Amino acid sequence: MATINPYVTFSGNCEEAFNFYRTVFGGEFAFLGRFDQMPEDVNHARSEDDNKNIMHISLPISKETVLMGSDTGGEWASKNIVGTNVSISIGATSKEEADRLFKGLSEGGKITMTLENTFWGDYFGMCTDKFDINWMVNFNPNTQ
Repeated sequence: MATINPYVTFSGNCEEAFNFYRTVFGGEFAFLGRFDQMPEDVNHARSEDDNKNIMHISLPISKETVLMGSDTGGEWASKNIVGTNVSISIGATSKEEADRLFKGLSEGGKITMTLENTFWGDYFGMCTDKFDINWMVNFNPNTQ
């Protein structure tokens, strides 16, 4: 069975927000990656400020729940609107489950990132469903 976790997007203050959440919930970050760790993309130039921002961060809240987030940057920042900056992240238990969930959720909606193998090793995609809810579908083959 897949897991579901909240994913919050920020406009440059993700690290500050997650340091605050850590004081509230306790614990340690399971992952903290910055944009400068991403491969260069000629279609999406990043400034030095963007490179310092958070690409992905995760803070375990309980055994079942992880609060996740990132900063938007560059050309994506204009699309980040406070109040609609939350996605639901699904951790699938197999590639087949990820495909099934992604196909179902994106039907009648909009695919914002094709479900594919990523540079960080996961099978990942993003979509907005026909009700304007943002979804992230992820399968990590190392969790099998």
